[in-house]
Amino acid sequence: MANSILETTAVNPARATSLVPFLDLKAQFAQIREEVEHAAVGVLEKQQFILGPEVSQLESEIAEYIGCRYAIGCASGSDALLLALLSLELAAGDEIITTPFTFVATAGAISRIGARPVFVDIDPDTYNIDPNEVERAVTPRTKAILPVHLYGLPAAMRSIMQLAGKHRLPVIEDAAQALGSACDNRKAGNIGTVNCFSFFPSKNLGCAGDGGMVTTNDPELADRVRVLRVHGSRHKYHSEILGINSRLDALQAAILRVKLKHLEIWTEQRRSNAASYRELFREHGLDTRVLLPTETPEKRHVYNQFVIRVTDRDQLREHLAKQGIATEIYYPEPLHTQAAFAYLGYHPGDFPHSEVASKTVLALPIYPELSRQQQISVVHAIADFYSTH
Repeated sequence: MANSILETTAVNPARATSLVPFLDLKAQFAQIREEVEHAAVGVLEKQQFILGPEVSQLESEIAEYIGCRYAIGCASGSDALLLALLSLELAAGDEIITTPFTFVATAGAISRIGARPVFVDIDPDTYNIDPNEVERAVTPRTKAILPVHLYGLPAAMRSIMQLAGKHRLPVIEDAAQALGSACDNRKAGNIGTVNCFSFFPSKNLGCAGDGGMVTTNDPELADRVRVLRVHGSRHKYHSEILGINSRLDALQAAILRVKLKHLEIWTEQRRSNAASYRELFREHGLDTRVLLPTETPEKRHVYNQFVIRVTDRDQLREHLAKQGIATEIYYPEPLHTQAAFAYLGYHPGDFPHSEVASKTVLALPIYPELSRQQQISVVHAIADFYSTH
């Protein structure tokens, strides 16, 4: 998952004064201003703000885009995770295997239903959950596997789905950062049993606030999520199960419908920027000093973030900031060492790859509107740092 306090700085107007901002949503808005304003005014004229036709149409369009049967809008990516877990009727005492190298919402949703997050380490090359570690963590109490497609790169879903089938476990994809990514030509959100997206503004498809989506090919799970998101009710004032209030509003849906039409173009621009970075790092001889993101032929990386690894991360970040180049850290501390999860009994050293990643990863600007000259400025600044260190 990726809605974080850190991410709010990415959309802070004060940061837009940087030579190279981490994310420039104003540049995106300038391209689609008339479309967005027309869509928003349409909602205001109808005065129908909660669920309704705009949400239903977005749900159909997202389902068609990723190739799944059902998509159900909700209030946030965090709620999407919670609704997915509730739809599977997971409960107190159940163990759910996931990664400690993610945003807090991933494991937080598990804890909220009284289940136990069971952390396993990541593959150090992809930052995603290591299927071999998942296999070793399965016990009779294991009731689900929750992989995260971090940074826009799908987890090793072929291995994870085989493992899940072997043990008859449902898989919940946390695809908050990965809309449009694919593994073996199957899009994220259309692989697991029930899956989750976030439309937080910094995502590659972001709304004007919070928003989320649950996707599945199971009609019973889809129906259960629809009921759960409206207080467990099919009919007003009559609750058949305990649910929550997690409805996507029509204004957000209308904005997302506009942006969805542009998503593939924006994704290709992100991928082009990633290729440009690789070229520039090679030209400056930095590919031996800086570890670049992994990309393999069977997976489509959508580069929600372009994350490098360097041993002197904090010093480099400070240097870039002085040059007016904004960066972010996803994530500065793995979940197993954070106070909120102390009750699980993990200790520093339990998941070394996650811990090393938290000290060495640095996200560079990668948004679609990023210019070639801005990328040159970023890489020149990094080269300058290493020429004096």
